[in-house]
Amino acid sequence: MIRSFRYVPAGLLTVIFVVLLIVGPTIYAKIATSHARYDANIISLISVPKRDVAIIFGAGVLPNGQPTEYLRNRIVTGVTLYKEGRVRKILMSGDNRTSHYNEPAAMARYAQMLGVPRKDIVEDYAGYNTYATCYRASVIFGISSATVITQGYHLPRAVMTCNHLGITTIGVAAQRQGRDSALMYIAREFISTDKAVIELMVRPVPAVLGGPEPIF
Repeated sequence: MIRSFRYVPAGLLTVIFVVLLIVGPTIYAKIATSHARYDANIISLISVPKRDVAIIFGAGVLPNGQPTEYLRNRIVTGVTLYKEGRVRKILMSGDNRTSHYNEPAAMARYAQMLGVPRKDIVEDYAGYNTYATCYRASVIFGISSATVITQGYHLPRAVMTCNHLGITTIGVAAQRQGRDSALMYIAREFISTDKAVIELMVRPVPAVLGGPEPIF
């Protein structure tokens, strides 16, 4: 077996190594989280295990201040889990870098419009990416168990990241109308998962942290 590798061109071995380096973390994330992922489009959400908090990741706000379709689907899924008694609180985590762009506020308004009481909605204004959201959920908001909600292509990375940052996590793929992802997002997820693995190894402190604000 070892001798056979002597006849494989070095360039081909390099290509194989690079490909494995790129796709390996994504394969690991999918396998490691397979038991903890649920699809709102396939199962009844009443069958999803209970967790303390639903963490909803931001996914863009339109110029009129309304959530994008992707984000609306995530919020609807989170609200359904709340109404079914699967979670007690909802953490809206997103980008609020400027006064003109506020994902968590838009998410909170939409959830309230769907019937969630304001007292059960928490806003995280510094959830700039998946790692920051999970890190802050654990360190700032004191969350120890959660259901993360996002689109299916992003779910393995989100569950993996929060689990490795100390939160017992399951994930639910957001309800959707039609396709929930595009090839561009799926391709980008390979690189994003590689980055996530590096972050989990290095454990950088997010740029914005602040003091503890425990939800419970």
